[in-house]
Amino acid sequence: MKFWRLLWRVVDYVMAIILLLMIVLVFANVVLRYGLSSGLREAVELSRLGLVWLVMLGAAVLLRRNEHLAIAEFSEVLMPRLVPLLRRLAYLVVVISMVMLFMGSFKQMNANWNNISQITGLPSALFYLAGTVSAALMVFIGAVRVFLPDALLDDDAQDTHAGDFHA
Repeated sequence: MKFWRLLWRVVDYVMAIILLLMIVLVFANVVLRYGLSSGLREAVELSRLGLVWLVMLGAAVLLRRNEHLAIAEFSEVLMPRLVPLLRRLAYLVVVISMVMLFMGSFKQMNANWNNISQITGLPSALFYLAGTVSAALMVFIGAVRVFLPDALLDDDAQDTHAGDFHA
């Protein structure tokens, strides 16, 4: 469990650093563009890359914390005994869809390693790498939760029953 806590803490820090860098890049670009009639050519592409990574890692973090938007009122009211089974089925759907995302983004990542950006000099495969990493994390979370729906939650989230798929 210590490894997973460390992993998720690192992911949180990486997301915070990406967000901070995006803010600095965009702000500096705006100041340079409107104040000095110049700008950072790389800022637009790097902030776009940061946004892709932020969204994809954020999706994995939200799945782990069980904070995705879900509408469970009907199932909880009409079929309360089936809710544990429905949760497991939902995670099975997550696993299947994330396996498809992983396969597609992995193929695109491999196909684009030699496609180098003229502005930053970075491979465009970095955009697809975000999908590959995020999908791998979400496949793991979903696969574990098919069998243990409240697994991988923070200790305080388990105490407050955050694994209840509420919106």
